[in-house]
Amino acid sequence: MGIIIRPIVTEKMTEQGEKLNRYGFIVDRKANKIQIKAAVEQMYGVTVSSVNTLNYHGKRRQRWTKSGLLKGRTNHFKKAYVTLEGDEKIDFYANI
Repeated sequence: MGIIIRPIVTEKMTEQGEKLNRYGFIVDRKANKIQIKAAVEQMYGVTVSSVNTLNYHGKRRQRWTKSGLLKGRTNHFKKAYVTLEGDEKIDFYANI
């Protein structure tokens, strides 16, 4: 599995991509900023200005069902916000 797992395609990230030239990705939890920068530059052919990362801790969830209480947790994951230099853009919808 690679460094970049999937891009974050939400209304908020689309707006930041248009205004601030910033894009979000879900990345491998063990990856550092240098590895993330290299992976984005190789995959999309752009120049990365900065990388900010956030670690999310999985939350406990429970729900009541007919068979009783089900307990579990959501997954841990790491987000990376990548800012590009100049007028470069990433088009996530080009391959559709």
